[in-house]
Amino acid sequence: MFIDPISIEYSAPYYAAAIIFGYLLGSIPFGLLFTKMAGLGDIRNVGSGNIGATNVLRTGNRWVALATLISDGGKGAAAVLISRYFAGDTMAVLAGTAAFVGHIFPVWLRFQGGKGVATFLGLTLALSFPIGLAACATWLLTAAIFRFSSLAALVAAALAPVYFWLDDQWLVIPFSVFFAVLIFIRHKDNIRRLLAGEEPRIGAAKKQAGEG
Repeated sequence: MFIDPISIEYSAPYYAAAIIFGYLLGSIPFGLLFTKMAGLGDIRNVGSGNIGATNVLRTGNRWVALATLISDGGKGAAAVLISRYFAGDTMAVLAGTAAFVGHIFPVWLRFQGGKGVATFLGLTLALSFPIGLAACATWLLTAAIFRFSSLAALVAAALAPVYFWLDDQWLVIPFSVFFAVLIFIRHKDNIRRLLAGEEPRIGAAKKQAGEG
């Protein structure tokens, strides 16, 4: 049943529903589920212990890592698109934000989740496809030049609010700043290693902190 966005504009229960829906969707630990289903064990005992796609790749199974990447991005996009269809843009932003938080702090894993990059990119694509493409292109370009997955994530997250600002999407700007801040916090160890020249480059066989 389609709900008129105007009729729920200031209805607290619907805001709560969007946040809860987004959080529960975002908190699905696809990396953990897929590695266990593939017989690869508990991903939290591999490499950095992160449940994201980059750490899943350290199992040596590229297909499971790809499935994790797509699913982690997809849950952010789904939270936005479903909420937008039923309740409009404001609810979509709230649900996408909740999905992002759910991925990083999933209740099922004692709030120890991923770093939010794939989910951030997925929900950004859903919020604004051109800006999402710009963020993905920023990640790819930075990764291609410097060969650091973490640096690519940090640059993409930092520039996303600028992209939204250039496009006059004022509703999304504060949330995109929140995404960037949380991604930087989750990458504090990566930042320390980057500054110390100890961060492993993409393709390096080193079991240290990853993305996701």
